[in-house]
Amino acid sequence: MRVAAVDLGASSGRVMAAEVGPDRLELTEAARFPNGPVRLGDTLHWDLLALYRGLLDGLRAAGPALDAVGIDSWGVDFGLLDRTGALLGNVVHHRDARTDGVAQRLGETFPPAQLYGATGVQVMPINTIYQLVAAAGTPQLEAATDLLLLPDLLAYWLTGARRAEVTSASTTGLLDVRERDWSAEVMRRAGIDPGLFAPLVEPGERVGEVAPHVLADTGLSGPVPVIAVGSHDTASAVVGVPAEGERFAFISCGTWSLVGVELDAPVLTEESRVANFSNELGVDATVRYLRNVMGLWLLQECLRAWPGADLLALLDDAARAPAFAAVVDAGDPGFLAPGDMPERIAAACRRTGQEPPRDRGATVRCVLDSLALAHRRTVREAVALSGRAVDVVHVVGGGARNALLCQLTADACGLPVVAGPVEATALGNVLVQARALGAVRGGLPEMRALLRATQRLERYEPQGDDRAWAAAERRLGQPAPA
Repeated sequence: MRVAAVDLGASSGRVMAAEVGPDRLELTEAARFPNGPVRLGDTLHWDLLALYRGLLDGLRAAGPALDAVGIDSWGVDFGLLDRTGALLGNVVHHRDARTDGVAQRLGETFPPAQLYGATGVQVMPINTIYQLVAAAGTPQLEAATDLLLLPDLLAYWLTGARRAEVTSASTTGLLDVRERDWSAEVMRRAGIDPGLFAPLVEPGERVGEVAPHVLADTGLSGPVPVIAVGSHDTASAVVGVPAEGERFAFISCGTWSLVGVELDAPVLTEESRVANFSNELGVDATVRYLRNVMGLWLLQECLRAWPGADLLALLDDAARAPAFAAVVDAGDPGFLAPGDMPERIAAACRRTGQEPPRDRGATVRCVLDSLALAHRRTVREAVALSGRAVDVVHVVGGGARNALLCQLTADACGLPVVAGPVEATALGNVLVQARALGAVRGGLPEMRALLRATQRLERYEPQGDDRAWAAAERRLGQPAPA
């Protein structure tokens, strides 16, 4: 069986073609295309039409014979449609400054503890609920009849069907995490119209079929169903974690590091809220209990500030640089927006009484030590707050290629790290499609067994002295749970 995974990330999108069967899981890249923010006036946008064009080109390259298509992307961002189904303006980027201070303002009338008790989502200015509160009264929102998150919007353009996939919906701060359904009460209290939101679907359900004009444009041989997958990319990535059993932590490591454990039910305690953990919905009625860490965004922005820099050479320099010469809080909101990241890192070091990195290699080592510290803290807090014991940490996504970061994460966590697959998100996407079509049978354990049998993995054993990591945490005033 041949299916296509449309996998959209913050810096690029791609269409991956997969051959899938009971003992077969082969993935090839059909097309890749750039993605990035576009500033228009004072507002940061996504170039969604360019992404859609890349999607169509990718399907053309993956075809002509496809049994299904599934789409995943990042969460929280959305398009607004008018009553004719037309897109109302450019999609605003979640890093845009329009949400500055909105969470605090909403918290004055809707206490955060009550909001968390319903949605289980960590407070982040990027969340859809805060984007909508910030957009209140704007002409676009006033004219809108429908809101679709990005994977749902692209599926609508392919099929004409308006649906909301539940794993992506759970990132919005507008979903009742216990009921796996929209929360009209949360929307009412936030001043958001519940009528904007489409009916929910679970991963594995058919959204619709690729429309005739899209078939003609891409050269695909119809009919081609579009199947809801874990449309939030982390949901698909966690399906793609090759874990054996349930005693594992995951780090989906890309622009963001999504760090957590997989559970059967949400954790909605006050301690969990204060620790800013999210309960995001996963495939097969699971919960992704996690916290967002700034991730490789820090390194990506450093590279943007150093045009022409050679990443492999910088990583070699970082490996030779002294450990813990300087560390920063990788979750500092000051690192969220695009900008001169090396200078921001230097400024954060000065604020904490540390000597800033002296060169680029030292800056990269600071970033990787700091990310490993953040991984350590988050894994330990997830274990303590959820009660789920962990024997191994799985690192998937682009960060699995970074051997130094994987080793540092093993050292920091004091646990073995299994790195790979790099393409966990696309693999999770295609596995859910294949199961829906009957080419793969069973639940998450069976799908993960297929991953272990077919994908290349690397294992890193912890090394060094845990006391050095504990001392580095104390430098930031952030001792992790034991």
